[in-house]
Amino acid sequence: MTIRTIVIDDEPLVRISIMRVLRVDKDIEVIHECGDGIAALEAIKREHPDLIFLDVQMPGLTGVQVIEAVEGARMPVTVFVTAYKDYAIEAFEANAVDYILKPFGQDRLEKSIARAKVRLASSVEGTYAAQLLQALAAVQKQQQYQDRIAVPVHGRILLIETKDIDWIEADKNCVRLHVGRTTHELRNTLSNIESRLNPKHFTRIHRSTLVNVSRVKEIHPWFHGHHKVILLNGTELRMSRYQEGGARLLLGHFNQ
Repeated sequence: MTIRTIVIDDEPLVRISIMRVLRVDKDIEVIHECGDGIAALEAIKREHPDLIFLDVQMPGLTGVQVIEAVEGARMPVTVFVTAYKDYAIEAFEANAVDYILKPFGQDRLEKSIARAKVRLASSVEGTYAAQLLQALAAVQKQQQYQDRIAVPVHGRILLIETKDIDWIEADKNCVRLHVGRTTHELRNTLSNIESRLNPKHFTRIHRSTLVNVSRVKEIHPWFHGHHKVILLNGTELRMSRYQEGGARLLLGHFNQ
């Protein structure tokens, strides 16, 4: 059986890399390539492919929207192409959906092709469409977390990259964003700021403290179940014994 395949990615070099490997496989026929979500949806509905390689983030329509717009009964086997290392991988793996992570090598791509063939050999029913949607919904939810926080400074708005923030502390009706040697004050609550940040990157270690996980250097036992968290810049913070979620995230980060 010939596997009719469409390659969908807004990066031409990525499409070329995928098709170069696919065209060597005698079981696969590349019938189309697309550089945006709208063209992809039209091609899928017109060509009824057996297999697609689908970029998660594209202009026009995202991978989420493309899948949502394709009827479940006509859902091709899908291999996602993503540059998102953290949450996308977990979402795909949790829903038994295959993916390749940019940048990828030939070996990884060949494994995805083999898995797709196994999936095609079995019946693809409505549950598969549900798996795809669940995975993409999780990715979409994570994409809603803020990458920047707007801070008023002397009549102008300064956009702070969240990845640059070392830690955040609550101070009465305000929060302080500690970025290197600079501190920015913002009238807001710590809980509201926390809800807007990716919980894989920021965790609460005290009722008044959020910390950027990637900025933590060491964790030292202290007293009565408390711990001392030392950042890369030498800042020492106290972690409450009641912040079990924060402790698990930090320890998991160190054990990777």
